[in-house]
Amino acid sequence: MKIILGNDTLAAAAGGERLDIRPVHKASRPFLDDGVADVCELAIVTLLQAVAYGKPVALLPIAALERHQHQTLVTLGDAGIEGVRGHTVGVRSWSQTTGVWVRGFLAEQYGVELSEVDWVTYEDGHLPEYTDPDWVRRAPEGVKLPAEFLAGNVDFGILGNELPADDRIRTAIPDALDVAEKWAARKGFTPVNHVVALSPEADAKEVLAVYDALASKVLAGFEALRGPVTEVARYAWEQQVLPREVSFGELVDRTCSVLGVSASRLG
Repeated sequence: MKIILGNDTLAAAAGGERLDIRPVHKASRPFLDDGVADVCELAIVTLLQAVAYGKPVALLPIAALERHQHQTLVTLGDAGIEGVRGHTVGVRSWSQTTGVWVRGFLAEQYGVELSEVDWVTYEDGHLPEYTDPDWVRRAPEGVKLPAEFLAGNVDFGILGNELPADDRIRTAIPDALDVAEKWAARKGFTPVNHVVALSPEADAKEVLAVYDALASKVLAGFEALRGPVTEVARYAWEQQVLPREVSFGELVDRTCSVLGVSASRLG
């Protein structure tokens, strides 16, 4: 059983043969295209795209990473969240999960239409089948978002783990963490960034053993993930990140079919 997990503690608990690929998002293409592992941590939007494009992959309902996201929209200027309209917002890739969450917040909480923003991306996503919407522009080859943001070449940046250390940076949403906590309380869940995926070729008994080992340590189970996965899938469809809608029920059915178990076995 070959396993790719970015969290050392989770990887140790899962057992099996660990393939150490860092950062873990670089494992997406080898897992999806080359089948290098049986179980792999994936960004949830990458998994949704893979399902939508017919890739042989299924969801193992484990949240490998969940976190608030409102604080990832940052700026150097004086404009607050209302200043997003008519200005440039940089995001690493259009299908990046953090970007999908933030654009969903902008639309639902602040009434921002995607067409009101000058969106700039810097990389392709993890699936070669996908291309950005034609109204999203690509930065010149070799240009990186953190440097562009610090140079003031984009007005806002969606930056999670890529946030540079600079005292000028502030969140575009005032009291962003407080807003995020209230959003999570209202929705009943915290945004999920990464989940665990499995190959249909993996040994079902070994996969179930991995699930059991991890389920007591993190958010796990179909019912626990139903809210966040359904929400981000809706956001992704609305933002033209997916070629078709993907329902949570479809994910559940696919997993149960691959593993030969009922949904109740996985919560």
